[in-house]
Amino acid sequence: MPAKDVYHNVVKTALVKEGWTITADPYTIKYEELQLFADLGAGRTVIAQRNQQEIIVEIKSFIGRSLIRDLENALGQYIIYRTLLSVTNPSYQVYLAISQDVYENFFLQVAIQLIVQQNQVALIVVNIEAEEVTQWIS
Repeated sequence: MPAKDVYHNVVKTALVKEGWTITADPYTIKYEELQLFADLGAGRTVIAQRNQQEIIVEIKSFIGRSLIRDLENALGQYIIYRTLLSVTNPSYQVYLAISQDVYENFFLQVAIQLIVQQNQVALIVVNIEAEEVTQWIS
């Protein structure tokens, strides 16, 4: 099992506050000979549509020595998870959860926005202190 991110429990709490049920902690992704672990699986029923929404969340704190290195690692994991889930569970949406501070101070840079958009990275932005989701960006 991989180590939990610094903000793991904060993101988990924020999702529950938004009406999500945590279905897996961690979520196991199996494909052929690979077995990987995303941080969380969550689901909720959309009453108006009468269907179940299911998401996989990879949580990243971006507290390493280099924000670019942290982005490279996060983006690699995100793309691998999304690729494998497109075959094993195509209805699942993969999200990268980050703090509001990291979003405002790093992810809003023009070059980072280009990278996120080109790679179609869906984000959950979380206010760490309030333990609340401030933005869903898909």
